[in-house]
Amino acid sequence: MDLGIKGRKAIVCASSQGLGKGCALALAREGVEVVVNGRAKDVLEATAEDIRRETGMRVTAVACDITTPDGRKTILDACPEPDILVNNAGGPPIGDFRDWDEAAWQKAVNDNMVTPIMLMRAVVDGMSARRFGRIVNITSRSVKAPLAHLGLSNGARAGLTGFVAGLARQVAKHNVVINNLLPGPFATQRQVDGLTRLAAKAGQDYDAFARARMAEVPANRFGTAEEFGRACAFLCSAHAGFIVGQNLLIDGGAVNVTL
Repeated sequence: MDLGIKGRKAIVCASSQGLGKGCALALAREGVEVVVNGRAKDVLEATAEDIRRETGMRVTAVACDITTPDGRKTILDACPEPDILVNNAGGPPIGDFRDWDEAAWQKAVNDNMVTPIMLMRAVVDGMSARRFGRIVNITSRSVKAPLAHLGLSNGARAGLTGFVAGLARQVAKHNVVINNLLPGPFATQRQVDGLTRLAAKAGQDYDAFARARMAEVPANRFGTAEEFGRACAFLCSAHAGFIVGQNLLIDGGAVNVTL
């Protein structure tokens, strides 16, 4: 299927690896010029070169911390009129809410709620004027099915979800479409790091612990960054104009809900 976005320009935040990289690669495969972002310049440059080599597309690497005002300005200076924005940031730490002080909560809210809102604020009017825009926020399955050890994520991302529900319906008439992707367990470094900590806390071997977690997923595996990226690319496509303000679980069926 031709997604109808060849020649468009996209900003993909936190895309040097993992799900963000999967999204950037999928968009570039569709002929989109992509700005990739991360804090580690060497890793980011390697990612940009990987995507260029595979797709032949123009890829601009912007090394900055997207969760800061200066970082957001830097990436918007590199792509002031994006047609597509994929919001993403490293998730907050796991643990017990008793371990998190006010500063931890403020950081979680800044990184996973305020940052994507500020980026949407910066681009949504231009998208509306040009009569095309696609915004995808990468959140978490914990928005729909909260997990106790993800309290910081539960709170901050639920706030973003509520905001998007209102904004998406204000701008849809301008062909600006905003949706959220809710990943479950994916085979990324963040997943490995989180499972390593949980396995250690439980006093279990990592491999056995990971296999047990996979067995809890109806698909009987963890997802891949590539399939996540392709789902993102479709939500960014010309064919997604009637999908407005939705929260799409992509978790192998792990969250057992009817609606």
